[in-house]
Amino acid sequence: MRERKKAERDSLVLSEQTFPIIEQITAGMPGGFFIYHADGDKRLIYANRALIRIYGCADLSDFQAYTGYTFPGLVYPEDLEMTERSIQQQLLTGGDMDYVEYRIVRKDGEVRWIEDYGHFVHTERYGDLFYVFVEDATEKQRKSIDDIHTAQLAQERLEALEALEHETTALKLVHEILRSGMWTMEFDRRGRMVSVFWSHEFRAMIGYRDEEDFPNVLSSWSDLLHPEDRDRVLEQYYAAIDDYTGRKLYNVEYRLLTKDRGYRWFRATGKLSRREDGTPITYVGMFVDITERKEKDAELREQRKLLEEALEKAQRASRAKTAFLNNMSHDIRTPMNAIIGFTNLATTHLADRALVRDYLHKISASSSHLLSLINDVLDMSRIESGKVVIEETPCSLPQMLRDLQSIVQSDVETKGLEFCLDDSALVHPYVVCDRLRLNQVLLNVLSNALKFTPAGGRISITASERPEDKADTAVYIFCIRDTGIGMAPEFLEHIFEPFERERTSTVSGIQGTGLGMSITKNLVELMHGQIAVESRKDRGSVFTFTFPFRLSAAPDMQETPEVPAEQRLAGRRFLLAEDNELNQEIAITILEEAGCIVDAASDGAEAVEKVRRSLDNPYDLVLMDIQMPVMDGIAATRAIRALDDPRLARLPIVAMTANAFEEDRQRVLSAGMNGHLGKPIDVDKLFATLQELLNGAEG
Repeated sequence: MRERKKAERDSLVLSEQTFPIIEQITAGMPGGFFIYHADGDKRLIYANRALIRIYGCADLSDFQAYTGYTFPGLVYPEDLEMTERSIQQQLLTGGDMDYVEYRIVRKDGEVRWIEDYGHFVHTERYGDLFYVFVEDATEKQRKSIDDIHTAQLAQERLEALEALEHETTALKLVHEILRSGMWTMEFDRRGRMVSVFWSHEFRAMIGYRDEEDFPNVLSSWSDLLHPEDRDRVLEQYYAAIDDYTGRKLYNVEYRLLTKDRGYRWFRATGKLSRREDGTPITYVGMFVDITERKEKDAELREQRKLLEEALEKAQRASRAKTAFLNNMSHDIRTPMNAIIGFTNLATTHLADRALVRDYLHKISASSSHLLSLINDVLDMSRIESGKVVIEETPCSLPQMLRDLQSIVQSDVETKGLEFCLDDSALVHPYVVCDRLRLNQVLLNVLSNALKFTPAGGRISITASERPEDKADTAVYIFCIRDTGIGMAPEFLEHIFEPFERERTSTVSGIQGTGLGMSITKNLVELMHGQIAVESRKDRGSVFTFTFPFRLSAAPDMQETPEVPAEQRLAGRRFLLAEDNELNQEIAITILEEAGCIVDAASDGAEAVEKVRRSLDNPYDLVLMDIQMPVMDGIAATRAIRALDDPRLARLPIVAMTANAFEEDRQRVLSAGMNGHLGKPIDVDKLFATLQELLNGAEG
């Protein structure tokens, strides 16, 4: 039985009857293909049409006469010894495959270079054979393509040849190299299609079993074309048939609906053999599944797009930061120039109290503006590092809005603006929120409205609410409108990005860091809210905020008159721990003018020692700087809390420091301090905090 099957297998190899099939398969190949005996005179037993054309011969007979139809007859004489030695060496050391380059001489005398990819096969029936694929490499030699590319190309060919099996049919050999499905179509002398054949491999590629499942008719294939590809594919398919010159190749990529895997991408190539009058005889082609390549290409395109977008974003951020530094240099120097200039003027006009008072007012305004610039930069840094913490407490929205109105009222009157506040639509005015951050968000936008709205314009803020799914929650909407200069569409796209400023800002004399809107958006999102903006050039802007706030009960309103806190601090004795002499002078002067008695320490260790010795004349409270030499404020506080005498250990301590953020407040409270005041000193807040702590200590 085994011998019979082997005889049947051998009978399929290279019989004269298989040559037409081989010819159909290799007709569309761009390179040459031939088969020859590996021993004896190395006589050829098959050569395809492309090989005949490479040698410049008219037909097979012409080719046989010119080359002697032997392998040595194909090679340039001077290259023959090298070629055969190279082939034998590769067979001895590398198996049954070889790759070699050599020259040939065409019939017209032109010398050209050939790349030869050979596959060695041993058969009992036909002996040792070589299957050889050749390509014209003349242009590659002329262009001196580097050795790396040549080696890669050779490796690809060799890897494809590794899939070949010994003692297989020529048809299967070619098919496995191409790893493809195949079709053939036959035409009569009038050019009409008379038969279609789909290979088993092609059917398997698209999920079908046999001819009954996938009939041998053209519509079996064309009905599966993707609607977006159908017209294009069929147009190219028929164009190749109708091209009687025989020059047009069918080569197209498209999607085909498979039976079990949806649409997949295929590449189909084909070529027709024709009669002398150009009418088609046989249309032979192959299918290759290129889905993975397409997906990889799409993935690479997406990655390239993301990289390009990231690069553009980085470049835009870099440009914005450069502009920011330029603007900050200008904006910081502007108030600093005013502070220094008016200070010098004040010292030269001390006798004119009204003029000095005016200079001091301008110095104060410039100082406040400079502080706001610095705070913007610090706020942005803290937001980006994730250090901002939202602290929710009960809040009266109407009261907060009226406080907001009080803050901007002076600027509104100075610029001659109309200001409108409407909170009549609030049904539940008391909520739980971070009042400080909500106030900062609304004030940032109101401040911009004040900057960019010319005299005589109008600014309004409205507050309303709508129900939320949760019974104890409502959605609050704040809308700030102005009739200012508006924003250009190109700037509006980047308004919430750090360091972005409208290009006309500096020109119009309006200053800022370009961080306000970025800070605002980040704070809104930290409070689980949303912000939207609409604006038209020279027509004004509208900012809309929405926040989900929990509802709160109305607080008990008991009015307790408070005549001023500083007047109630007269006679109190304070210890000020501060290493900076100017800051010492400022704080001591403020407290002494309120009637307080102030003792000073220049570092934490001195402060601890003064407290330790104060039993006979005790302090009411310690104002403690944080960053001091010898011993910092945190260590000094812990040392005081560790004193043996409980009266001294319980002494109220308030941080008064330039470390002014929430995380700094939490740190000092954790160290045992009773309060936190930021620098620069807010006098009203200083007195209120001191009074509150002293009242608590006495209670």
